[in-house]
Amino acid sequence: MLIKNSAVAGRFVLRVFSSSRTLNHLCSKFIQIEAATNWRKKNLKTCTTSGLIQLYVKNPHFWRRSETLKVPMSLFWDNRQRLVSHLKAKPNETRWIPGTFIVLQGGVEVPFNDTDIQWPFRQESFFQWCFGVEEPGCYGAIDVNTGASILFVPRLPPEYAIWQGKLHTLDDFKKRYDVDETHYTDEIASVLKEKSAQALLTLNGKNSDSKLTTRETIFDGIGEFRVDLEHLYPAICECRVIKSPQEIEVLRYVCKISSEAHKIVMRSMCPGIPEYKAEAWFLNYVYAEGGCRHVSYTCICGSGHNSSILHYGHAGAPNNKVIQDGDMCLFDMGGNYCGYAADITCSFPANGKFTEDQKLIYNSVLKARDAVIAAAKPGVAWIDMHLLANKVMLISLKKGGLLVGDVEDMIKAGLNEVFQPHGLGHLLGLDVHDVGGYLPGHPERSKDAGVRKLRTARTLLAGMVLTVEPGCYFVDCLLDAALADPIQSKFLVPEQLQRFRGFGGVRIEDDILITETGVENMTDVPRTVEEIENFMQS
Repeated sequence: MLIKNSAVAGRFVLRVFSSSRTLNHLCSKFIQIEAATNWRKKNLKTCTTSGLIQLYVKNPHFWRRSETLKVPMSLFWDNRQRLVSHLKAKPNETRWIPGTFIVLQGGVEVPFNDTDIQWPFRQESFFQWCFGVEEPGCYGAIDVNTGASILFVPRLPPEYAIWQGKLHTLDDFKKRYDVDETHYTDEIASVLKEKSAQALLTLNGKNSDSKLTTRETIFDGIGEFRVDLEHLYPAICECRVIKSPQEIEVLRYVCKISSEAHKIVMRSMCPGIPEYKAEAWFLNYVYAEGGCRHVSYTCICGSGHNSSILHYGHAGAPNNKVIQDGDMCLFDMGGNYCGYAADITCSFPANGKFTEDQKLIYNSVLKARDAVIAAAKPGVAWIDMHLLANKVMLISLKKGGLLVGDVEDMIKAGLNEVFQPHGLGHLLGLDVHDVGGYLPGHPERSKDAGVRKLRTARTLLAGMVLTVEPGCYFVDCLLDAALADPIQSKFLVPEQLQRFRGFGGVRIEDDILITETGVENMTDVPRTVEEIENFMQS
């Protein structure tokens, strides 16, 4: 094999003479070169002269046609190699490497209760991270010693072609998902025996946000193998915390599409419409223009008092209030592309013009966000960013006449939880509240007031993607409790707080990438009062 890098008209060109299999895997390195030189994928299509290989175009990929992003399957090959390398680097786990296979079970279709209609399928996230497979009912295996991959797919009866169209062959799946081998799911045990598998690493861990445990991997014959439930979960979670250059490109894309959708909603907003219309505008844009069939979570479209309800939009309150003139809107929505999530919140007045009280609260939150964006970088503790944001916001509320006293004492008393009853943000990736927040070897969840709601207390590293989402809310039950508390009440000015009863809340949420030197904000929406007013009136 001969590889030559040369600069041509400001671009890198790869000359490759090798097997097609090697080319597929080289695409991962190719994209890393691209990311390092700030060279966008569209330039790859220009490399068509004799002797050059169009790695990006020919490599298998996820794509929704039109102008949507092509996601090369080498992204998932690279993830598999990162996982294998991580396991091999653990000296206490070397005894598992000879004859050891990672085995993952993909997601299954879930019916509407007892009917024969299914919910739209969403792939299991760990399986998606390793294989990028769209179909349900699959399994995947990875040889820890070699990194070779095996995809197992369901053996469907011939009559399924009537309902699903032409059934794909094993070779079709092999080419589509760029794996080394494909077999049927009823062959898992026999294939692993043929490969002299001695031990299987399977998932077994509890999600620190949902408190739910991963689904146990089960297949016919698994009892014939030694199963290790200890090592895979922390290893794959740790790998998912740091995003690869290719993953970052997907996250940039879904954040861009979601930002544009938020701007469509903002520009279309006017009093007198139901909240769900904003949800519909967002859903239409991310799918029609961005190819996002799914969103990352149920859309939150709260107006007026509803904007203080953190997870408004649930079944009992499905974004169904009519938006009134003078309402503050809080819209928290994010698209999902190739499994990767965006999570963006915009807050603005329904009529496009801030009142003085709305400016006070909005700017208090914006200053908190700005402080975090300026301070976040590798080596900084996330808990310190949370406290910084809360301190900046409380200072602004004190200047606005709502609070009195020393801000440090307010935080010690947990007053920050009264106005922001959630953490500053969370890891973001395939899950909107992505895994890795609390893993062995990293800070544990604090029980202290003011910081106990954080979804992670980790020290920031380059390659992490997180949300920054400070907020200020006027929640009656929290205000009532604080006013009745002998310590917290001494900081509150009741007559000033009274006029904010029913105000709702403000949240500003951006999706950020931690770089070597600071932060890349992947969210692009109007943020200052002036920007929002000008944008909504244009």
